[in-house]
Amino acid sequence: MNAPLPQASVKNIHGEDAQLFQPLHIGDIAVANRVVMAPLTRSRADEANGDIPGSAMNVEYYRQRSNAGLIISEGTPVSPLGKGYMATPGIYSDAQVEGWKAITKAVHDAGSKIVAQIWHVGRVTHPDLIGGAQPVAPSAVQPRGIAAYTRNGKVELPMPRALSVEEIAGVVEEFRRGAANAIRAGFDGVEIHGANGYLVDQFLRDGANQRTDAYGGSIENRCRFALEVVDAVAAEIGAGRVGIRLSPVTPSHDLSDSNPQAVFGHLVEELNKRGIAFIHFIEGATGGPRDVPGFDFAWARQAFKGAYIANNGYGREMAIDAVESGRADAVAFGRLYIANPDLVQRLKANAALAQPDPKTYYAPGPVGYIDYPALQEAA
Repeated sequence: MNAPLPQASVKNIHGEDAQLFQPLHIGDIAVANRVVMAPLTRSRADEANGDIPGSAMNVEYYRQRSNAGLIISEGTPVSPLGKGYMATPGIYSDAQVEGWKAITKAVHDAGSKIVAQIWHVGRVTHPDLIGGAQPVAPSAVQPRGIAAYTRNGKVELPMPRALSVEEIAGVVEEFRRGAANAIRAGFDGVEIHGANGYLVDQFLRDGANQRTDAYGGSIENRCRFALEVVDAVAAEIGAGRVGIRLSPVTPSHDLSDSNPQAVFGHLVEELNKRGIAFIHFIEGATGGPRDVPGFDFAWARQAFKGAYIANNGYGREMAIDAVESGRADAVAFGRLYIANPDLVQRLKANAALAQPDPKTYYAPGPVGYIDYPALQEAA
């Protein structure tokens, strides 16, 4: 009979020794732990001067949360037409790039890594937010029951217009330029926003894409835009610094598909061929139930050889178990990171977690943004 191991050498997989808190390579990006800060729209950019980030308040917000192995920035539109919410910082102007530099430096100085989530909302916007222009989409399909919040109040989303083939090529170029700008701004890579009913997702799903040309109809055609964006971005900054966020079964922004397993299964297989760094999966309905049928996330974990970042409703034990079991390489936390700037330390210590105040998610100013105390301060 073997003697028991000395207590000091027994790993506590539900404490600080858990794989969740160990280093990892996400493509070409080396991270100190597998806790990821999910992208969080906070609507606190300088809108009056061109949706510029980098205020002292913005810098402090990201600095406080730089205990995450990887931070994924709030969504950053790649063009003025890609904006769907007030005061969201862009990644298409020189002034925006300069603003982001202060944020990426603060994150790196604190020992973390950060990628920019590059974003185009497509039809999920209103002329009040995009200089009076008509929103664009794969097809002229109006999202039902969805409103935008603008300086003129709450307004219903209008009918979008379908992008021409030439315009689609232009949007692909905007994503490429957004990725180049992200690297210029000091980011370690990018995450392409392909989830939650925004433009990339609109092309993928037959509930929004009714095209009959090379970008619609068949599954291969509906995946074409997403893959062209990935290819352009990877050619610009290297596949090892590129990820994509996908939400195969979420109904966000009135989006649906008749066969998500077939569509997203094909997409995952194609992404795997391209050697990108990660796929960030929203498992189930975004911010809602996880048990939504239609896509096999366990299959995706096996099919994709890059890093699998899991998201949606994860708590401490669930995240630890997901990584220990191999169901995920890393776990992203959104709302918990709003109210717990020192989330990694709290998870390690199994300490109490503060709850965020939804009323301050998108409100201007520091309240509910940089005033949540760290555990030591709260004590």
